Amino acid sequence: MTIDLFVPCLIDQFYPETAMNAIKLLKAAGVEVEYNPEQTCCGKFAFHSGFVDESKSLAEKFLRDFSNNRPVVGLSASCVGFIKTRYKELFYNTSMHLEYKRLVANTFEITDFLVNQLHKDFFEAVFRHKAAYLDSCSSLRELGLKNEVRQLLSKVNGLVLVEMRHPEICCGMGKGLFAVQNEAISTSLADQKLKEAMDAGAEYLITNDISCHLHLASYAKKQGLPIEVIHIVDVLTSGWE
Repeated sequence: MTIDLFVPCLIDQFYPETAMNAIKLLKAAGVEVEYNPEQTCCGKFAFHSGFVDESKSLAEKFLRDFSNNRPVVGLSASCVGFIKTRYKELFYNTSMHLEYKRLVANTFEITDFLVNQLHKDFFEAVFRHKAAYLDSCSSLRELGLKNEVRQLLSKVNGLVLVEMRHPEICCGMGKGLFAVQNEAISTSLADQKLKEAMDAGAEYLITNDISCHLHLASYAKKQGLPIEVIHIVDVLTSGWE
């Protein structure tokens, strides 16, 4: 099987090593990986900030960039969730409606793809730390994913997974410009989320959503909190030579 890798713009700009690890992980799962270097943003931030026309232009480019009729595997739940739930609004009754339907049916968040499409969950990873997992709003409410990451993490050697008291509460990133326009609410939610993880004994907070990841990692660094935020892909490739 050959897949097209969708690397969200935030990973491309801030965490390129995660994208490289995703390629290693997918190859270890037995698939060939194609990467289109012309790909850009899916349009999520523009859409949720009210710039629908600009979002549609980006979405049209996305359809052209991923036109090979292969599975598209994305590294961020909110980007994949946006494509699967909002593209229908952008392309309703347009000439690209059929292309949109093909793409949506063939697009997967990476943990969903590994567990539910490939039926693979063991990658000989070693991560000797206590960690909590962040149930992002997009994973839960747009993609219906909750157990997939936990299943993958249960097979990581040395990892002790702890649960937060309120795992399904938003981390404060929100949609679009929410974290900027509502700073007090956003930072309060981030503080609560990270402290819940630390109260559970976590040294790391694991994510599958790069928007939440960047939001929480930035807050933890600014506040000097003794916890690190890490992407699930980086955990699943830990300990590899």
